[in-house]
Amino acid sequence: MSSAISPLLLVTFFPLVGFVIVLFFNDERPDQRAAIRWTALVTSLLTFLIALWLLSQFDPKNADLQLVIRIPWVQIAGVTVSFFMGVDGLSILLVLLNTFLIPIALLSSWDGIHERVKGFTLWFLLLEVGMTGVFLAQDLVLFFVFWEFSLVPMYFLIGIWGHGQRVAAAFKFFLYTMTGSILMMLAILWLGIQGGSFALPDLVAAHNIAPVLQTWLFIAFAVAFAVKVPMWPLHSWLPDAHTEAPTAGSVILAGVMLKMGAYGLLRINLSLFPDATLRLAPWLALLAVIGIIYGAIVAYPQKNMKRLVAYSSVSHLGFVVLGLFALNPQGLEGSILQMVNHGLSTGALFLLVGMIYERRHTLEMDQLGGIWRVMPLYGGLALTFILSSIGLPGLNGFVGEFTILLGSFGSKVLGNPWFAGVATIGVILAAIYLLHMFEKVFLGPVVRAENRTLKDLTAREILTLAPLLVMIFWIGLYPKPFFMLIAPAVEKLTASIQVASLAMH
Repeated sequence: MSSAISPLLLVTFFPLVGFVIVLFFNDERPDQRAAIRWTALVTSLLTFLIALWLLSQFDPKNADLQLVIRIPWVQIAGVTVSFFMGVDGLSILLVLLNTFLIPIALLSSWDGIHERVKGFTLWFLLLEVGMTGVFLAQDLVLFFVFWEFSLVPMYFLIGIWGHGQRVAAAFKFFLYTMTGSILMMLAILWLGIQGGSFALPDLVAAHNIAPVLQTWLFIAFAVAFAVKVPMWPLHSWLPDAHTEAPTAGSVILAGVMLKMGAYGLLRINLSLFPDATLRLAPWLALLAVIGIIYGAIVAYPQKNMKRLVAYSSVSHLGFVVLGLFALNPQGLEGSILQMVNHGLSTGALFLLVGMIYERRHTLEMDQLGGIWRVMPLYGGLALTFILSSIGLPGLNGFVGEFTILLGSFGSKVLGNPWFAGVATIGVILAAIYLLHMFEKVFLGPVVRAENRTLKDLTAREILTLAPLLVMIFWIGLYPKPFFMLIAPAVEKLTASIQVASLAMH
């Protein structure tokens, strides 16, 4: 195996090194509990360094798959399944996002997880393997294996280390995702057996699926991905999962796992079913716009901070889907970048929510109020991340949302600027519900005695938030390097969709 291939394998499976080491520790002993945490953190940091090495091997001008590894693996009904991995402009930023957020999430759990630290760490390292594999797999069966594999650790992270109704929330999350996955599995089997290959590039190159079949296959995949995004009306598992999940689980669920659904639409639906994509794009865009407005309206009256941020994800991910189905370079590039932006800003908001929960053991906004007076650093950072989520110019959220709205406004496929017009209302509503939360929690007098003695951020908490702060300003002020990584692969994809459009007409 050549050294050029090794970054993909290393970035995917290196967390297993930490997994194996942690197995030998006993978390009933306090000294070994610290060793478990350090092993996981160092392993995840090294994985991020490997991802940066992968980035250094990546040619941003090349639109094709790079650093490809393809090894025959098993056979299904006489068709070979390959261990086929590759990276391009559609996936490189998501691999970086995943490996960037995992150590931050682990660091955030340092003082928050006291029970079964070993199990928590093991599941977290396995989760990183599964999610990285989803973004790099180029064989549909391999993609499905990683997709399902990543579901299991998150189920246990919510069900064991969550709050209150954690078991019910975990079960609901598992049930929704598995139901969608059944349709995807059936579609993958049909495609592979009929097409003679499960490799996505082979199926795309053949382009021999009848238009009617494309529509049904598109729907089968889209349902599975829409559950994970989550798109309205398949979103109802998300608020419960977020509310009951531990802080680190919420950070990764919002920051990375939801992006698996949007990435699936991009990688599989748009690439493999261009005819069906063109026909169904306005309907998907309509659902996206409904989700944008619905998520914002439902977020406003929430009394629980975490539930409000959870519903904000339904709204913000609607922008991502709208950008995808604009089917032009601006929309697609904005959508991919907004996946990263949402992971950074909403991940930070969940971290902030977790930090106040550790101090007050409540997230009810009526129980807080005026805490900027006693926690000025915490309040200043919270305002910055809230403005990022709103989409203030100069911060990362603005770049992604503006590019998406620009793409959807001029989209020939959508054919109607009203999609962008209505979506813009979602930006205004985001400002209303997020600033409403800020007012309730941070402003006004400190009425409750228990809030007057709150301690400001610790050094560890500042270290946890600092990388996210750097990234939201970097993308907000200088997004060019990120767009350069995305652009060639997006142009190649939109060109193939245009060819399908010409054939339809």
